Amino acid sequence: MNRVRGAGLVGLVLVIAWGLIALFGPMLAPYEVGAIVAPDVFERMGGAHLLGSDYLGRDVLSRLLNGARFTVGLSFGAALLASSSGAALALFSAISVRWVDETVSRLMDALISIPGKILALVIVAAFGSSMVLLLLIAAVSYMPGAFRIARSLAVNLNQMEYVQVARVRGEGRVHIAIFEILPNMIHPLLADFGLRFVFVVLLLSGLSFLGLGVQPPDADLGSLVRENISGLAEVAPAIIAPALAIATLTIGVNLLIDSLASGGRSVTDEA
Repeated sequence: MNRVRGAGLVGLVLVIAWGLIALFGPMLAPYEVGAIVAPDVFERMGGAHLLGSDYLGRDVLSRLLNGARFTVGLSFGAALLASSSGAALALFSAISVRWVDETVSRLMDALISIPGKILALVIVAAFGSSMVLLLLIAAVSYMPGAFRIARSLAVNLNQMEYVQVARVRGEGRVHIAIFEILPNMIHPLLADFGLRFVFVVLLLSGLSFLGLGVQPPDADLGSLVRENISGLAEVAPAIIAPALAIATLTIGVNLLIDSLASGGRSVTDEA
């Protein structure tokens, strides 16, 4: 148990650190994000450039601090939209009549059968890339998964005795969904939200690596890896730093999720 708590604490520190970097990173950047400030490309760490320079001679630390806000911000917004809309739709489906539940569930099954990355590639290739479009693509791609988790929880909770008591006492469906079922879904939904966040980070980073994500002059962590790929043979900090940033962000969220899942009570215990 101590090991789990320790891992969860490490995850919490990493998550808070990246959250603060996303919020205040651009203000802490030592140079302008697009300024060419180094005399040579792919400089090593140290001196005036703590993380070296990139393929154009720009400061990697400044690029990283600015790019984190796009990776963390877009991923958080998309994961929040996917989880909240999926949970709301699941509650509506679970308390509705059978044919409504079946219709919504089959629509979600059809949507989840489309690979998220393929859907994202097709939409971006057809309509171009923008922040709003990337957010919506990621949210739509992972909403069906959030719906399935939330619906499974809601259907099970809908059969509990305290819900039956509320129904006998004359409470309406909306009241039952919001005040009886939803509170007992919060803990599992928070864990699922963390997973959605990690999935979205990897999706957006993959799109950026292919050149279909955040577009220049802006750059997220995936874009920083792609644009400095020529420095891989030299083991340049310009490509190692954003790759490690993605890794620490996703590992931190996973450690925190595992700790919450291990330390929290089950839905049955709460009910």
